Amino acid sequence: MEGVTIEGVVEHGRRLGRELGFPTANMAVPDSVGAADGVYYSRVEIDGACYDAMSNLGRNPSVGGSERHLETHIFGFGGSLYGRTLRVVLVCRIRDERRFATIEELREQLARDKEYILKLKK
Repeated sequence: MEGVTIEGVVEHGRRLGRELGFPTANMAVPDSVGAADGVYYSRVEIDGACYDAMSNLGRNPSVGGSERHLETHIFGFGGSLYGRTLRVVLVCRIRDERRFATIEELREQLARDKEYILKLKK
């Protein structure tokens, strides 16, 4: 896998991704990580299997976030990853992180982001 690699322990988040229909694996990320904040097409390896994913690197301005972290929605994976070390490769940045006026606008954008990523990998 190519791109910027971020490795860390999956932590409990606010479960907002799950409520939006996009459950995520959340990891703290130091400011020193050399990737720009934004939404990425990413790849994740779990137990020897590679998964396509969608990751947000940043501070979640739409929901009042302040600390930098990585949230990764893994396509086709349904197990629990809490407490496990995960390696996420940011393959391609697809857009800037931005603030949405409503949670519904955020949900709609996440659906568009996922659709775009799925088309990218074809």
